[in-house]
Amino acid sequence: MPYTLSDFDYTLPPEFVAQVPAATRSASRLLHVHGLQREDRVFADLPALLAPGDLLVLNDTRVINARVLGQKSTGGRVELLIERIVSEREAWVQVRASHAPRPGSRIALAGDAAARVVERDGRFHRVDFEGTGPLHEWLDRHGEVPLPPYIGRVAQAADRERYQTIYARAPGAVAAPTAGLHFDDALMAALAARGIATAFVTLHVGAGTFQPVQHEDIARHRMHEERYTLPAATVDAIATARARGAPVIAVGTTTLRALEAAALAPGGMAPGSANTALFITPGFRFRAVDRLLTNFHLPRSTLLMLVSAFAGYEAIRAAYAHAIATRYRFYSYGDAMLLERERVAGAQRE
Repeated sequence: MPYTLSDFDYTLPPEFVAQVPAATRSASRLLHVHGLQREDRVFADLPALLAPGDLLVLNDTRVINARVLGQKSTGGRVELLIERIVSEREAWVQVRASHAPRPGSRIALAGDAAARVVERDGRFHRVDFEGTGPLHEWLDRHGEVPLPPYIGRVAQAADRERYQTIYARAPGAVAAPTAGLHFDDALMAALAARGIATAFVTLHVGAGTFQPVQHEDIARHRMHEERYTLPAATVDAIATARARGAPVIAVGTTTLRALEAAALAPGGMAPGSANTALFITPGFRFRAVDRLLTNFHLPRSTLLMLVSAFAGYEAIRAAYAHAIATRYRFYSYGDAMLLERERVAGAQRE
């Protein structure tokens, strides 16, 4: 039988959900998973687990201060979570309020600004921001860091730096590509000294990354869409790695989705920008990525399905059980895994 949503469930004690980052980025733990073999390391060991000439591909998106507080004309409190900025003054947002605002209504914001609701499309509202000037700049001043819902505290000043990769460049994400949070300057220098090549993609992570799967039949789930950009230099770096037989290591599921989506395009991987709603489940044939660095993912989530497709369903179940037994820290501010790709297709249980 095909896998169902219940096959991707597990029980995690609440105290294992990391509420704050490690004292230093590369001090996080790292679980190296190769089939049913596992090794406990620390993230600073990464250079020793790679070989000269290997290619690391990282997502250089930058998290914006996407959580905005406002007030309706009736006095009711409203929370806006930016999903995607579409111009200097317009964005698609998720709205949290006692009653969803109707098109045409205005929400008062900080700095004498306002948000006018233009239209609604399912869970999202298209909003015109008035009196903000360039929206990115206004969010830098008045928005809050959009910590994930499982971090049960208010964002603090330190989160502006720690919920951001050190190589973040292109603003647009509303959630961090969390596998990259473990890299610091010392680790990047150690990788370069070992001869590890690096390249970048840009995929702006949307709030849809936290969207739950609603159907037991996972084939009925429809993925959220995200936009990615693949530079020519990265395409060339991947071709060079392939030519010398070196592995391509994706830093994070967002990087993997961008590379695999590009590899599926007509004509194969090419530079440019595109949208992807790629939903990776067991049985997917990987074309671009050989190894994956990733954090631990929520039960019943599309990301848990992705890593199960990559490393093998039984390997991931065993790795998660080991991580819980040995008290790894989970989710965005938690620890990481280095996954070797399963070489034998395991689309379904036999």
